[in-house]
Amino acid sequence: MAAAEPGRRRRPPPEEDGEVRPTRPAKKAAARKAPARKPPRHGVTGAAAAMRSAVEQLSTLLGRVPDSVSSLRPSEDGWEAQVEVVELERIPDTTSILASYKVTMDEEGELISYERTRRYSRGMIDRPT
Repeated sequence: MAAAEPGRRRRPPPEEDGEVRPTRPAKKAAARKAPARKPPRHGVTGAAAAMRSAVEQLSTLLGRVPDSVSSLRPSEDGWEAQVEVVELERIPDTTSILASYKVTMDEEGELISYERTRRYSRGMIDRPT
């Protein structure tokens, strides 16, 4: 296998040929090399991220995995969600007890409060009043 050739210089450094060359200003050279950075994003950027955040944080607090998110809406201060959680599993499944929690999050996606608003059996349906 042949040895690799050493890299070639385009121009000799100023010391070797005695010629003085103008140098680029450091700002321009640094600006060309570094790509433009976008400002860091903070908080929850959309409904899907808000939903995931609500589910993860409520799951941590309750120690149960939420079954579904039945509603999600933006508010003045962040997000509000209704999250359904199985509180008591029974056989048959239609007799399991579920609870609906109102979850409030700030713009950053951090859970501010949660409140159980309803308990019901899985087989129960809402009827218009």
